[in-house]
Amino acid sequence: MATETSEPHEPSSSSSSSTTKNPLVLHLLEKLSSCSTLIASGDEKSVAELVDFIDSVSDSAVSNHGDSDEQGNAVEVLSETHKFLLSPLLDQAVIDALSFELPKAVSKFAGLSNECLRIADSIIDFFIENCSPRDMLPILCEALDSWNGMVHAYDYVAPLLSGISKVLLAIQRRHFEQVKVAVPVILNVLKAVCSEFSARDTECMNLFIRALGIADSIRAICAKLEGRVLEKLRDVLGSYILQIMALLSLVSGCEIPRCLPLVSRLSEFFPFCGLSYLGLITGSDVDEMTRTFVAEEEDDYMRCLSYIKHGAAISVIWGHISVNVARAAGGDVSAVKDEILSNQTERWQAVGMLKHIFSFVDFPWELKKHAIDFLLCITDGNIARNCIDEDTDCSIYMPNLYAALQAITMVIMYTPDTVLRKNAFEALKRVLADIPTSQRFEIFQALITNSMSSPMTALLLDLVRSDLYKEGFQRTATGKDEEKQANKTAPLWVARALELVELVFRPPKGGPPSFPEHGDAVLAALNLYRFILMTESAGKTNYTGVLSKKNLEKAFNEWLLPLRALVAGIMAENKDDHDPLVMDTY
Repeated sequence: MATETSEPHEPSSSSSSSTTKNPLVLHLLEKLSSCSTLIASGDEKSVAELVDFIDSVSDSAVSNHGDSDEQGNAVEVLSETHKFLLSPLLDQAVIDALSFELPKAVSKFAGLSNECLRIADSIIDFFIENCSPRDMLPILCEALDSWNGMVHAYDYVAPLLSGISKVLLAIQRRHFEQVKVAVPVILNVLKAVCSEFSARDTECMNLFIRALGIADSIRAICAKLEGRVLEKLRDVLGSYILQIMALLSLVSGCEIPRCLPLVSRLSEFFPFCGLSYLGLITGSDVDEMTRTFVAEEEDDYMRCLSYIKHGAAISVIWGHISVNVARAAGGDVSAVKDEILSNQTERWQAVGMLKHIFSFVDFPWELKKHAIDFLLCITDGNIARNCIDEDTDCSIYMPNLYAALQAITMVIMYTPDTVLRKNAFEALKRVLADIPTSQRFEIFQALITNSMSSPMTALLLDLVRSDLYKEGFQRTATGKDEEKQANKTAPLWVARALELVELVFRPPKGGPPSFPEHGDAVLAALNLYRFILMTESAGKTNYTGVLSKKNLEKAFNEWLLPLRALVAGIMAENKDDHDPLVMDTY
């Protein structure tokens, strides 16, 4: 990088020193002058001393943010540093040596004021214009990755993000390799720094705008490429956009109107990256986009995309919220809904993608509310029921369907919004109804087994009772000639319904159910058992085997007697607690 000179030139600082009375600035100019002389002669130790001095000024200003003198010192030190760099007499060797340390040092001033941010941007721009871009990119990435421990880290990273967006455009060769190295650093830092944000922080939106500038630079680089390299860089850009979309939604999604302009800007990249709303909500575009990185075993790169599926799903929800966002994405949400309504496989895929929104604890409730509304749109009772194919094997989708249903139960249990709770329960019923009866039992069994909430277990058992009536016991109305056929075609899980009752009366961990904390579940299990018993008896059927002597004895000895003993004990304790004679003995 350095250009050798026969005699080092020291930029003049006499004019500055003669007009200033600030001892800090005088000391800075001495340090800068020393650097200019010593670096040119081969000694670069003075750079560390200069950086230590600049750091002491920024630390003092940050610690005394309300002190106007400290803030003034910060502006002066930055301004004089910038003037020094602009001197036409400054050797390239000095510029190169300072480029390794000053971007990080001046970025620490960025949060003090808009003026400090402006000067920090200018200093970083100077190095980008006067040093090798291929050297500056790792320098800026390393500085960006040093955010940990910084006060107001989101202010620190802002000028570095802008610097990276500019240096990417200046790189002339091996664009894909350079971008692929930078993107993980950028995304990992953004993900970590976003945890400091409040949704109302102005700095929040400003930081995302600067991150968007990097996306603009990557798209501009794509114009220089062709063939497979272009396709791979588009995949990098698409994954970057989806991760940013997820982070933006996570931080500011509770203020939807404020987010819409930036969401629209992000959505504009979708057509360029070959992303469609249908491909995003079913996950096919995400799988296609990341296939290259998985095939090439780019584990480090994939780790930085931990929210990419969240971003894909929430991007479609933003289009569902705003027609302007959908227009920017080149998508038609209504057409996507109609397509999913008519295709059961795509419906299962969409449910599997939406689980990323419902299960993400930190996603704002407002966005989850819109996601539930979208789910109701694609599982419309009349249309969806007509499209169900009972012979379809959904086993490969079962893990995602189960995870989605479990996430919806979490929404039902924890949302403070009664309307959202009601809609989420309706969505739960529709998704369950969309699963073939042959595989629905396993879903119910898993949900009840893993339920940590007695009221939710009770709701699930009530749904089982409703399904028993719809799917199995309605056959009891058939005539005698049809009864044999009915017994043959009764869903297998109807015969296993008693297993679900047993999950409550005899929990997997053993013993009778805890009481009264599991009272809701116990009452629902009793109602389900009574319903099965009465329906089988009235219809003179025995699909579940409930009327067999063996099962009747088992229910009495293993379920009801232990439960009666438990309840009797609790009643006795309660009686003692309220007995005046017992209370007088204490």
